[in-house]
Parts: sequence; structure tokens; C-alpha cells
Amino acid sequence: QVQLRESGGGLVQAGASLRLFCVASGGTFSSDVIGWFSQAPGKQREFVASISRSGSRTAYRTSVKDRFSISRDNAKNTVDLQMNSLKPEDTAVYYCAAGPRMGPEPETFDYWGQGTQVTVSS
Repeated sequence: QVQLRESGGGLVQAGASLRLFCVASGGTFSSDVIGWFSQAPGKQREFVASISRSGSRTAYRTSVKDRFSISRDNAKNTVDLQMNSLKPEDTAVYYCAAGPRMGPEPETFDYWGQGTQVTVSS
């Protein structure tokens, strides 16, 4: 069974950057699509980005497409999410997830981490 652990969240000011990290253990990492989701207080979990097994394909939510970048290193079992030009509306708990397809529906992902908090102040 795949286990995922996120890190890298924090409190930053608007316009700053953060890099989130997702480390996987168990299973075969290179056989899973990895996605990032965000969940703000009182809102549903939303798709942020996903990356294919080889890393050759990526997908992004429209509102982050020009600011965020997802990448993976199958040798290290890691997926990173580089977040630039952060906005207060990016404030949320960010989760990484593993599954067979690129999303964007959360239901397409089978395994989830515990999340890391990102807070962007104005």
C-alpha cells in the first residue's frame, strides 16, 4: 500500500514562493499518477495539478497554471510542487495523492497524504 507524506507548507506573504514536497513509500511509485489537491476551510477539495507516471505529461487547474509547476523524481519517490506568486486565495491545506489517472476528480486517486498547510497573508 502506498503511503504519502507532504511537507514544505508554511506562512508566507503574497507574492512569495513555496515548494511543497511529497514523498512516497510502499507500492511502486513509478506506476502511479501523482496529483496535488487543495482544500480551503469550508470548501471542497480541489484539483491543483497532476503528473503522469513518467513525468512527461502534466495538468493544472486554470488559476495556477502560470504560477505552479509540478515535477517528479522516480528514483527518489518524490513529487514537488513549486508555487510562485502566491495569493491569499491559495491559502489551503495541500494534499498529494496517488492513483491510476490524471484526475481532476479526487475520486480518481486512491491514496492520500495527511496534508500540509499553506497560508498566504495579504
